[in-house]
Amino acid sequence: MADIFEKIKNNRGPLGKYAKEAHGYFAFPKLEGELNNKMTFRGKEVLQWSLNNYLGLGNHPEIRKVDEQASKDWGLAYPMGARMMSGNSNYHEQLEAELAEFEKKQDAILLNFGYQGMVSAIDALLDRNDVVVYDAESHACILDGLRLHQGKRFVYQHNDMESLDKMLEKATKITEKTNGAILVITEGVFGMSGNQGSLKDIVDLKQKYSFRLFVDDAHGFGTMGATGMGTGEAQGCQDGIDVYFGTFAKAMASIGGFIASDEDVIDYLRYNMRSQIYAKSLPMPLVIGNLKRLEMLKNSPEIREKLWTVANALQKGLKDNGFNLGTTTTQVTPVILSGDIPEATNLILDLRENYNLFCSIVVYPVVPKGVIMLRLIPTAMHNLEDVEYTINCFKAVQEKLSAGAYKSETIADIS
Repeated sequence: MADIFEKIKNNRGPLGKYAKEAHGYFAFPKLEGELNNKMTFRGKEVLQWSLNNYLGLGNHPEIRKVDEQASKDWGLAYPMGARMMSGNSNYHEQLEAELAEFEKKQDAILLNFGYQGMVSAIDALLDRNDVVVYDAESHACILDGLRLHQGKRFVYQHNDMESLDKMLEKATKITEKTNGAILVITEGVFGMSGNQGSLKDIVDLKQKYSFRLFVDDAHGFGTMGATGMGTGEAQGCQDGIDVYFGTFAKAMASIGGFIASDEDVIDYLRYNMRSQIYAKSLPMPLVIGNLKRLEMLKNSPEIREKLWTVANALQKGLKDNGFNLGTTTTQVTPVILSGDIPEATNLILDLRENYNLFCSIVVYPVVPKGVIMLRLIPTAMHNLEDVEYTINCFKAVQEKLSAGAYKSETIADIS
């Protein structure tokens, strides 16, 4: 008989096997100091491009003031209990109402965490007679939600409408027999590639098939569209999104999330989402802080304009210098290079130690073998000087990479 602990010791996973060598540097690094374009890493200042603080609200003076006062007024414990039992408040309901109005939906429900909420929402919306059809590059929280679904599920090739059409045809045949329904799930902005889900094209397929559309717009909420409403606004199809999911962890630099939809749907979720029924309510300082963040998101368009000024300059500069940014059409900026994991670690070590530039590294199995992805997250905290410096740094390390300077049999030694 096998022992669970022995199995863990012998199989730590494709990334976990590097845990001892990578911890604290390539994995689980510690960026310290005030949230800003420049922070401290291992005792020295670095220009960082790794925080999903898109609008710079995480350390905005007005936000900090509200967060501080709310903590003094309420503490971290109030309200105690789950929303359904004893953890509700007027402020929680106010935040839900304002989010629904902003997203042009009838109602909204708060989520303690975005990941947890997505998993639980999929579980609540579907029964064994229903069929779910989802994009092949869907986020892990969607995939984990799908694991709970006891009915059929079909995956379509990323943003491929011909593939989706075929899957919807299969799903329709099944639901005609089971008397079930069809739910299509995709993302507004795909957080690794930076491209947008083909929302408008999916909405157009409603003329041919009967289904509901669930959109995870974690990276689009607050950043995409004329008002920051999200990717549905950017593509002119917000009305066609039946269930809209947003998180506070990106543009609002906070904790929690929400789902906006028809009143009947939200009422159903309030009484059937296990992750919310059986979990403590969002603490009041987070609710008050998120009300202020939403107010600034709606009423301070200049911070979103600053984000896009930086993002457009960064992406144009990188492209003009021959860098491959893949298929991004959003602020997410992946720089795709060729090399193995040891080369990737040596390149990152060089960037951080010799150029004082910190960005996230993505390697196999998140991307295919032989691919190094350096993921840059532009924000309203950055400026055009940061952009110019970064492009020059990338040109230098690309030249070294091409010359074989980072070749190694083992990952970089950070001791």
